[in-house]
Amino acid sequence: MQTRTLGAGGLAVSALGLGCMGMSWSYGPPKDKTEMIALLRAAVERGVTFFDTAEVYGPYQNEELLGEALAPFRGQVVIATKFGWAPASEQEANGRWNGLNSRPEHIKQVVEGSLKRLRVEFIDLYYQHRVDPAVPIEDVAGTVKDLIAEGKVKHFGLSEAGAETIRRAHAVQAVTTLQSEYSLWYREPEKEILPTLEELGIGFVPFSPLGKGFLTGKMDENTPLDATDFRSKVPRFEPENRRANQSLVDLLNRFAQQKQATPGQIALAWLLAQKPWIVPIPGTTKLTRLEENLGAVGVNLTPEDLSEIEATASNITIHGARYPAEMEKKSGL
Repeated sequence: MQTRTLGAGGLAVSALGLGCMGMSWSYGPPKDKTEMIALLRAAVERGVTFFDTAEVYGPYQNEELLGEALAPFRGQVVIATKFGWAPASEQEANGRWNGLNSRPEHIKQVVEGSLKRLRVEFIDLYYQHRVDPAVPIEDVAGTVKDLIAEGKVKHFGLSEAGAETIRRAHAVQAVTTLQSEYSLWYREPEKEILPTLEELGIGFVPFSPLGKGFLTGKMDENTPLDATDFRSKVPRFEPENRRANQSLVDLLNRFAQQKQATPGQIALAWLLAQKPWIVPIPGTTKLTRLEENLGAVGVNLTPEDLSEIEATASNITIHGARYPAEMEKKSGL
């Protein structure tokens, strides 16, 4: 497995990480714990050293899962987790969290729970999960700076933050990486975010690099989505939009045939080719899909390939919003 470096602080991780949310939350019911522990350990055996979770995934269950599964590999892996969501009325409401909370006192409180659940002495990478408009980003960065000084956190990250917010945070505490959605069917970060990160020496971790599964070519307009699968509420996954967006998968399929690869591998290889400081974190709950994703590291897209993909993709209109309106409001502040 190749490695890449995130941020000027030199956080070295595998070129592909593993997004772990779907093991416990959002993509249907939680998966079997024993099977997921086996999958996480299989990822380590195959060279993955970068694992992504958050306290909200479950809530709590995903951090606990990683804590148990990765305990034998302390010092060999990098675990990223996140803070910034508050349960409704400070309680879990129907198993889902609502509202934002990045107040300094809250961050200092919840970091202790994450440390305990992950079974670690420090958190390798601690993200603000979403920007909280009620709390100045300088206060958030300053709080994480204090946690770093205390030895409880090693690196600071932001998620779905805008360029100006990134600059303000970075001026207080160096931001190691930004995590935001980025793929061939969501390219908004190319406008302002990627130039800002390059200028400041900040790494980039794209989530949903496979378009929440759509870019694998395993879905079409007739693929059923259970009510417990959050994609059932996402406009982009409405049947008519899936049908309209199939042209992007057709493009990936064409290159997959040329490279003896899969559409998902082409999508990941395209991301890896954009910048050397980009580390996608595709999620999966299946060993076969994990191995397929990791195979993307060995797919070589030439400059001519990339130019052809760009020329074709730029003429494809993506149909449907990436999130329901109420969720989109909490992104990109």
